Amino acid sequence: MITKIKFGTDGWRAIIAHDYTLDNVKRVTTASAKWMLEKGFSKVVIGHDCRFGGQMFAEATAQVFAAHGIKVNLAKGFVSTPMVSLGVVKTKSDLGIVITASHNPPSYNGYKLKSNFGGPSTPKEVEEVENLIPEVYTIDTELPSLEKMMEDGLLNYVDLEGMYLDHVNANFDMDAIRNAPFKIAYDAMYGAGQNAVRKLLPDAVLLHCDDDPSFKGQAPEPIHRNLGELSKTIADDPSIAIGLANDGDADRIGMYDEDGNFVDSHHLLLLLLYYMVEHKKQTGKVIVTFSVTDKMKRLAEHFGLECQVTKIGFKYIAEIMTQEDVVVGGEESGGLAVKGHIPERDGVWMGLLIFEFMAKTGKSIKELIQDIYDIVGPFNCDRDDLHVKQAEKESIIATCKDNPYQSFGKYNVQSIETVDGFKFNLSDNEWVMIRPSGTEPVLRVYAQAPTPADVRSILDATRATILG
Repeated sequence: MITKIKFGTDGWRAIIAHDYTLDNVKRVTTASAKWMLEKGFSKVVIGHDCRFGGQMFAEATAQVFAAHGIKVNLAKGFVSTPMVSLGVVKTKSDLGIVITASHNPPSYNGYKLKSNFGGPSTPKEVEEVENLIPEVYTIDTELPSLEKMMEDGLLNYVDLEGMYLDHVNANFDMDAIRNAPFKIAYDAMYGAGQNAVRKLLPDAVLLHCDDDPSFKGQAPEPIHRNLGELSKTIADDPSIAIGLANDGDADRIGMYDEDGNFVDSHHLLLLLLYYMVEHKKQTGKVIVTFSVTDKMKRLAEHFGLECQVTKIGFKYIAEIMTQEDVVVGGEESGGLAVKGHIPERDGVWMGLLIFEFMAKTGKSIKELIQDIYDIVGPFNCDRDDLHVKQAEKESIIATCKDNPYQSFGKYNVQSIETVDGFKFNLSDNEWVMIRPSGTEPVLRVYAQAPTPADVRSILDATRATILG
């Protein structure tokens, strides 16, 4: 049976040895190579993260590109997605390939496309590649060996991690961060950020910084329910003032305050905007995806900046960042970007910005958040992932579309927005949003309200209404 290969919000992902096979990886690479040749492109960067078979899949990818006459810059050892994206820019390559399934469970691997500007390939480019994927993998000649590729000048090994560390050291006051009067805890979640952070922050308290493709059975997604050990480590040690976690390919971020409380991406985006504009005196447009707090609009207005809302998916933000002057961009799921770096999610870079903000101001992350609350007001956000059958998922979305909900329990709907999913505004500081996952039988339900208890109440009322 032919497997239909479809790219989702951020690349193609599938279960290893089921749909994620060498032949299917070669099918996708054949399409990528043909696309490059059609565009007149000739050089690609390839890297893999810590997942099972990463090196094998990366080398097979390299061989297919070489068979098409395309020069390959191949990373040695595992690297993060931002390292590959930066590497595309630094080596003046035309495309980047990352063998990663990001934050998916350990049974998955995947394939991300990175454009020559150092960020996710645009939706148009991804569609063009997708349309070239052959039904089966066939190639007229035997794939060249890595040795033959080296002899023919089609393979070059590159130190993407070294390039990345040099770039960090040139852009941050690392002495201020390392000499700050507080300790940092870092949870790599067995992912690709582990070596870089170990080198950048030698005194950090390190968790799960081992190369383990099983991730001990835990999906490497930096959300609170997956980070209990990091939270407890911080809460139990008064000398630790901040915690950072990254996902499997280190492009997403999770953080904790000095009490071991999770700091979500909504608050991190506000902190980044505040630091970049108020302290670093940067300007530009603010770009957020549809599920991000509306407090970003308020803080942007406070600074006299335009705030644009996009569909969900970092690729939409990246595309705008290549065309316009953007100071901060980000999404609810931990993908954040700032001016002065590549237009790419980078969990390590964003963590370093927060560390630098704390070191320069002498304030804790809680105190910095309070400074922002003084401008935009306090708020809380959370998300439920409702696992439902496909038919039920489709029925609920049809209701949202054709006969929208007028209330969720005691909460009455004031207005509805439909940029990507369905956002039901309940009051000036309260909303709930329903959006289907593009890859799983899951409904994502997001909510914002003044307090955690209010958010929980809205989420529970929404669940009771839509599930009946």
